[in-house]
Order: sequence, then structure tokens, then C-alpha cells
Amino acid sequence: MPENEELELLFMDADERMDKSVEVFRHEAEGLRTGRANPAMLEDVRVELYGTVMPLNQVATITAPDARMLMVQPFDRGTLNTLEKELLKSDIGLTPNNDGQVIRLPIPPMTQERRQDMVRRLRKMLEETNISIRNVRRDTQDGLRAMEKNKQLSQDELRRQQERLQKLTDAATAKAAAVATRKEAELMEV
Repeated sequence: MPENEELELLFMDADERMDKSVEVFRHEAEGLRTGRANPAMLEDVRVELYGTVMPLNQVATITAPDARMLMVQPFDRGTLNTLEKELLKSDIGLTPNNDGQVIRLPIPPMTQERRQDMVRRLRKMLEETNISIRNVRRDTQDGLRAMEKNKQLSQDELRRQQERLQKLTDAATAKAAAVATRKEAELMEV
């Protein structure tokens, strides 16, 4: 049954791509600032050292010793001032404090307006994820229709497979919504 194998490959690909969309969303949501210190907040910060631009986490250890503080400890102390300047230039909205050993980044409490802005950004990211999931569904439906056109699937089987695809899509959308709900609760927590 080669067409059955082709059908399963089509669904495996769809499932994998939908899961990837949800994972990317989860990763992006973790980077949103909540008022609580999280090393993921500095994940996108790039620094120029030794003539190369690289992620901050490749040249320093980033920790959160408490809920209101991030600490950046460079592997090479000679780069401390450069890292401080790069952190000032980045758009993270935090002011670094250099004590000669480590860089401390105090996390100010978020205002209600800022929290609502972050929730809006989160919802926009969720909508982009849902669009991505629907695009995967559309691509898979196109594949199913092509199989029906090539007489590999009957109309009844096509309908059953489309229902199966819709369940897969609904599950992926529900996973993304669960991530958003959790993050929104975290953002609105005072």
C-alpha cells in the first residue's frame, strides 16, 4: 500500500511542522518580560567581541539570583566593559550595573500599562502561530486533494482524512492557546 505510506508521511510532516510552530511560539513567549528575572530575556542579545558578533550566552554566564535581578558573569573579565556597553545599546530596557566582577541588571516592576502591552504582543504572536498552523493545514489539504485527483483516495476517504487533519490542527492550536494562557497569567501577575 504505497499510497497509505504516502498518506502517513503527509500527516507526519504536518504534525511535525505544527509542533515546530508551537515550539517557536513557546520559545518566543518565554522571552517576553514579565517583571520577574528570567535568563531567557537576554537570549536575543548579541555582542561584538574579538571582531565577531555572537550571542551573549556564549561569552558569559547569565543567571537570575532572585526574582528582581539578572546577573551576567563574563568568562573573560577583560570583556566586562564591552558587555556593559552592548547591554546598554540593546533594546532590553534594563540598565546594567558593573561592579568589576559581574554585571547586574535590576528588573524594575512592570506598570499595568506595560503588562497590557505585553499581553497584546503575546496575543499577536499567538495569532501568527495560528496562521502558521493553518498554513500547514492548507498545504496538507492540497496534498490530500492531489491524492484524490490521482485516484489514490476516494471522496469518502478524503473527507475522513480532512477530519483527521482538522483534529490535528485543533490539537496544535489548543497547545499554542495553553502556552498563551499560562504566559498571560504570568504577565498579569502583580
